[in-house]
Amino acid sequence: MDYSVIPPEELLLVCSQTRDAPPWTEFVRRFHPLIARVVVRVARQWGESAPHVFDDLIQDTYLKLYAERTNLSQKFKPTHPNAIYAYIKVFTANLVHDHFKASRSKKRSSGTDISIDSPLFEHRAEGSATSSTVSLDRSVLLQQIESCLQTIAPGVEGHRDRRIFWLYYRVGLHASEIAALPMSGLTIKGVESTLLRLNRQLRELLVNRDRGISLSRIIEKGNQSAESL
Repeated sequence: MDYSVIPPEELLLVCSQTRDAPPWTEFVRRFHPLIARVVVRVARQWGESAPHVFDDLIQDTYLKLYAERTNLSQKFKPTHPNAIYAYIKVFTANLVHDHFKASRSKKRSSGTDISIDSPLFEHRAEGSATSSTVSLDRSVLLQQIESCLQTIAPGVEGHRDRRIFWLYYRVGLHASEIAALPMSGLTIKGVESTLLRLNRQLRELLVNRDRGISLSRIIEKGNQSAESL
């Protein structure tokens, strides 16, 4: 099916019903200029001007749209021909506002930032002591993994590779879905090669550091986290 010729409202409906890459690739192609403009405009209202922050927020917008895909058709009710563009604009603006509100609140309350930079990776507080302990253990594990990733894929150049790792193991996206995102700049095989390389380097680093965390545990925890999203 040629998704480039269908109306935007129909494209949104298709995306709400599938995980397949082709319709989502067309969705990104069609709505990327609008999403990018809204992210930059709202972020600048908060005093943010760093390009890498803009890029992260753009990707977070796609990820939230993807995560909430089953509810998109229910939430969006077209009232005029361009309603879909207004919906995407408001959806994006709300996500950016929420990001900076949470960031400012977190800094005021603790004075520290979390080590994983995307708001999608924040943990909700659980009601019971047992759940809190499990959440804390998972948070510590994720921080340890992130520290290792910073070592093997440092700085701005490694930023893309680290996000690919988390999108696969933390969010649960397939390699084809990651390849469809503008931030990857890779083919499906390129994403798979990046994941294999990071896995190999993580295994070597963890063995050398004798941290007692096996790669199988990392993957198991990552998959469990993805299932809980």
